Amino acid sequence: MNITIKNTQDIEFMRISCKLAAEVLDYIEPFVKPGITTLEIDKLCHDYIVNVQQAYPSPLNYQPDPRGPAYPNSICTSVNSEICHGIPNERQLKDGDIINVDITVYKNGYHGDTSRTFLVGEKVSPQAKRLVQVTYESMWLGINQVKPGNYLGDIGHAIQTHAEKNYYSVVREFCGHGIGKIFHEDPQVLHYGKPKTGPQLKPGMIFTIEPMINQGKREIRFMSNGWTAVTKDRSLSAQFEHTVLVTETAYEVLTVSPNMPAKPDFIN
Repeated sequence: MNITIKNTQDIEFMRISCKLAAEVLDYIEPFVKPGITTLEIDKLCHDYIVNVQQAYPSPLNYQPDPRGPAYPNSICTSVNSEICHGIPNERQLKDGDIINVDITVYKNGYHGDTSRTFLVGEKVSPQAKRLVQVTYESMWLGINQVKPGNYLGDIGHAIQTHAEKNYYSVVREFCGHGIGKIFHEDPQVLHYGKPKTGPQLKPGMIFTIEPMINQGKREIRFMSNGWTAVTKDRSLSAQFEHTVLVTETAYEVLTVSPNMPAKPDFIN
């Protein structure tokens, strides 16, 4: 495992890219309403990133496996039972849907990565709202474990414990990741695990924490497009993501923005 420790210049550039990614989520939120298509959301975000921010959407044409298809769009839009990597299309959002919008912005040679799950319209069920809330809490409980001397396993354990305490399951096929000049780099940040296991956290590490939590069982299947993962039992899935820096004393969330949801009350 080759974990890159970022220097002062790296961190300053990462702050810029991460702030831009979070700003895209603030920008798109008012448009996430019943009737809009996920392709229209993709176009709005693409135009904002390219024309307003003068940056590049990292997912566009991303091809981690040369044997597989390149990702065809600028963002990921995962609706209801779609866990992640939902490809924007002509599907119209319905009142009562939930949708994760995943944004990665490339600026000055660095990537910034973040996502939120939005409630669509006024008819979202209490069960779906609870899933979204617990997923958000789980991410923050993971973030709260970030400080020098702790371990990646501490992050995963905190997330898994909270999700399973609320009778949800944690997706294990996908994880958080190191990020910087490379979109996905070491370390892998599992959203489950045991305390005091895995690499120890050191100042200068930057990685994402992005739990995917299912309302039903954790098993997944892939759609024929080669990208999108969905719940095998067709239950709802939610996700939130922040990019986090390990500081000398604790952590700094780099993907902050004025309109991001407030931290849960029980987080310091």
